[in-house]
Amino acid sequence: MRIVLATSNKGKVREIKDLLHDREIFPYTDLMEGFEIIEDGDTFKENALIKARAVFRALRDDKAVVIADDSGISVDVLDGAPGIYSARYAGEGCSDKDNFDKLINAVKSAGYETSPAHYTAAIAIVSKEGESCVHGWMHGDVSIYPRGENGFGYDPIFTPTGHALTLGELDSDVKVGISHRSKALNLAKILIDQIKKQRA
Repeated sequence: MRIVLATSNKGKVREIKDLLHDREIFPYTDLMEGFEIIEDGDTFKENALIKARAVFRALRDDKAVVIADDSGISVDVLDGAPGIYSARYAGEGCSDKDNFDKLINAVKSAGYETSPAHYTAAIAIVSKEGESCVHGWMHGDVSIYPRGENGFGYDPIFTPTGHALTLGELDSDVKVGISHRSKALNLAKILIDQIKKQRA
């Protein structure tokens, strides 16, 4: 069974491959030319399903199982922003640093140095058997003072609950155990294995 990731984000591809290391996994851009997918949903779930459906249709391969992740950070003092706009918070084509610089400035402008925040990951699974979506969450705090160079995205400014180090400082092995994406992927693995059994 071929598992296809509906993303070309190298950070996400690496993280998902690490978590699903015992399965055959391909970013969809290894199998076809990349194309624009308009993510116009109102929730992480809707956007994950939009991406997975688009890639599944384009593949024209009934044996493929497509998984798509939509994830982001929600900051309490920013009324839940950036939320579903996390990847493009600073505008289309912006870098990870542009995004977290904007987030730091927004928290500063609200009059804070830290704020409770949480990550959400929605993982959609689309195959000939149907569609489903699972979620994972990670709670903690953001700070206007970045620390660490590991990971990607907002990792240097997010400290998970129960830890003294940011995601940018924590070892990969620790992050895998607590991350929103790993929690969602552990649920996704159960659904993928069910599909495999149905096909056996």
